[in-house]
Amino acid sequence: MKRKLRATVGEISSALEKHWGRYVAQSMTVSGVYGQSYQQDEKWKNMKERIENFIKVHGRRPRILIAKMGQDGHDRGAKVVATGLADLGFDVDLSPLFSTPKEVAKQAVENDVHFVAASSLAAGHKTLVPELINELKALGADDIHVIVGGVVPKQDYDFLFAQGVAKVFGPGSSIPETADEMLKLIEKN
Repeated sequence: MKRKLRATVGEISSALEKHWGRYVAQSMTVSGVYGQSYQQDEKWKNMKERIENFIKVHGRRPRILIAKMGQDGHDRGAKVVATGLADLGFDVDLSPLFSTPKEVAKQAVENDVHFVAASSLAAGHKTLVPELINELKALGADDIHVIVGGVVPKQDYDFLFAQGVAKVFGPGSSIPETADEMLKLIEKN
């Protein structure tokens, strides 16, 4: 007697993870490269000064966790943004690839970040980002700003804003302008 076995990708992933453990990719960035290219740029210089003032006022750097959730393993853009923000003066943490919203929320709280940036290229933003926001609320950390970056269709922006996302940054967003928008969010509080 033959039986047909039906399993979802999530069930298969869970079974594999139980047997072999979760794959943990190493996220590494190179610092100095981005900043070196923009040393003479006025916007870059102004942002560096604003961040230095932020440090004087708040006693620490603005801190961001850049997260790759779900099955999205495309992290090149996230690493470029991480490098640029670090070169400006942000403290930058990277989540492991394939993190769950619950894991990202926990890491954000433990690292006392101002922002979680959900980097999306695999169309999981409409499910994973609302889950992340709910997990942050459950941990009493709804003061952490959630921003989204990556390839997100413009027609999804309003949905994300309604869920509690503070900003969405698409392809081509400038690092100094992104940092400026992020600092404005902190300064509002």
